[in-house]
Amino acid sequence: MGSSKKSPKSTQRYELITNHLRQSIEDGTLSPGDELPSEAELCEQYDSSRGPVRQAMALLRAEGLISTGRGRRSTVLTSAPSNSFESLLSMTAWAEDMEPDISQRTLWVGRTSADAHTACQLNVEVGSQIVTIKRLRLLNDEPLAIERLNFPLDVGRPLLDFDTDNCSVHRELSRLGVGFESANRSMSAALSNGEDSELLGIPEGSPIMQVELLAASKQGRTLEYAEYRVIGEGLVLHVNNVRGTPTPAWFSRES
Repeated sequence: MGSSKKSPKSTQRYELITNHLRQSIEDGTLSPGDELPSEAELCEQYDSSRGPVRQAMALLRAEGLISTGRGRRSTVLTSAPSNSFESLLSMTAWAEDMEPDISQRTLWVGRTSADAHTACQLNVEVGSQIVTIKRLRLLNDEPLAIERLNFPLDVGRPLLDFDTDNCSVHRELSRLGVGFESANRSMSAALSNGEDSELLGIPEGSPIMQVELLAASKQGRTLEYAEYRVIGEGLVLHVNNVRGTPTPAWFSRES
């Protein structure tokens, strides 16, 4: 492995170590079955104490990229890429991570009155004013998903005059100080309705993936409720699991 850049702040060194090793795994420099350098060797390579190295190993293990065990070297399990928090929150950030040609066409943006379901998700009163953005997401200029983003009025107000066709909504909110800290997604299979058929260019009754996202602040306040209706054909969900490590994915059946 090549030499790494030194981080000026020890509190950031674990991120440098994690990112460098993750990149080596994803680009094939380290292949499944390969052993990583020992903890002592990593400390020397990154001019680091054991704390940041151990934190980096824990993160890579949680992502399902490596296995670790007392008394043995960590081993690469898979080269499957992992997603950043931003890419799970924002389709634009996901596109930048995965490098497909994703664009969007705004269908509608403005104030709306929260219906019962949306009000419950955003934890606001039914009929409260919220900001809603409805966009058609395109992959290589072909329809991919219908996106509906809902924000409490104080959070989404700056987006009423924002260029939602050419810029990232979540990046703009982050720039303005909106602190997205956690995101929860649920996915279920569904059949396309008339609007899906018209906007996505698929026959009515075609399989689609329905995705709901809740994003919250560090204090637990819900900052966004989003709904996506994604063309189902060719869509694959990948989850890495490692024995003994909690996996943030599960199955349930709606009653």
